[in-house]
Amino acid sequence: MDKLQFEFTIVASPKDEKSNTIGITSIRTEDGLTYILQGDHRYIANHTELMKTENYVKAKNSLKKRHQSRKVWISMTEELKKIYMDQDGNIQFADEYLQEIEEKDRADIRKDDLSKILEKLMETSQKKEGEKNLKQIADKYMIEKFTSKHSNAKQWIETFEKECTRFDIIEDEMKIEILRLFLDKSCSDWHCATLTKLTVTAKWREWKDRFLETFADKGWNTVTYALSFKYKEGSLIDYAMRKERLLLDMNKNIDTKTLTTLIAVGLPGFIMDKIDREECEDSTKLFNEIRRYESLRSGPSHSELKTEVKQVSLHKMDTTNGPVYHLV
Repeated sequence: MDKLQFEFTIVASPKDEKSNTIGITSIRTEDGLTYILQGDHRYIANHTELMKTENYVKAKNSLKKRHQSRKVWISMTEELKKIYMDQDGNIQFADEYLQEIEEKDRADIRKDDLSKILEKLMETSQKKEGEKNLKQIADKYMIEKFTSKHSNAKQWIETFEKECTRFDIIEDEMKIEILRLFLDKSCSDWHCATLTKLTVTAKWREWKDRFLETFADKGWNTVTYALSFKYKEGSLIDYAMRKERLLLDMNKNIDTKTLTTLIAVGLPGFIMDKIDREECEDSTKLFNEIRRYESLRSGPSHSELKTEVKQVSLHKMDTTNGPVYHLV
C-alpha cells in the first residue's frame, strides 16, 4: 500500500465555534476501504507530519470557507507509514486502529452532520429573529430607560410590567430578556450579574424582588428633593415640567390639586402672584399660564410690579415743625 486518500474539510474549531480549522473527515485506502478518525484526532493540528507534505499544502490553499472539502491522495513515506499504518497494513493513528465504515454508513453520517448543521443554523436564525422582534416591541414601550439615579424604582418597574402586559409579554423569560433593553450601562451590569446568579429560567418575581432590593430608595432624599425643588434660572416651563416629573416619581397617586399647587409654589413670587389659582385646575392649565410669563423670567421691572417696601428708614427732616419721615 503506497498511498492513502485523505479528505480535508474546513470545520469549526474545538476551541472557538466562530473560528475555522481543518479536519480529516475520512481516510480511504487504494482497495476502497474507508476509515474515520474519532474525537480530537480528526483535527489537523494533531497531524504535524502530514502537514509537511506538498499535497496537504495545496489542499489547504484550495479550501476557502467552512464545510468545503478536498480529497487528496498522499504517498506514504516511511515516516507517514509509521503513523497511519502498522506493519501488517492496518490503518491506525495514535496507537489506535481506525473505525472502518461502509459507503452507505458514510452517507448516513454525512446526512446526520448536515442535519445538525441545518439545525444549528435554524436555531441561530430564530434567536436573531427573536432578538429583532423584542427590540421592535421595546421601541413601542411608553417608558424611558431606567438609570441608577432614577428616583422611584418601584414605580418604574410597575410601569414596565404594565407595558409588558400591553404587548402580551407574559412569559417570565421574555420579561427578563426585554428588561435588559431598558437598563442603562451601570444597570445593565447588574442584569448580567443577576443572570449569572439566578439564570434566565428564574421566576420574574425573583428578578423583580432583587431589582427593588438593589435600586429602591428607602430614605427621604427623593421626597425632600422633590418638595424643595424651586425655579432658579432658565425656562419657566422647563422648571414646571421637571417639578411635575419629580413629584410624580415621588408619588404617582398624588392628587391633581396638590400637584398643581406644589409646582406653583416653586415659581418666583412675582410670577406666582400673576396666576389665578382657581383657574389652574390641573398641571396642563398651569403650564399654559406659565408660558404667558416666560418673558418676565429675568426678573420684574418697576413698571410691572408694585413697590415693595423692603425697609423703612426714619429721617428727621425738620425739628421745628415736628418730625417728618419718608419711606425708601
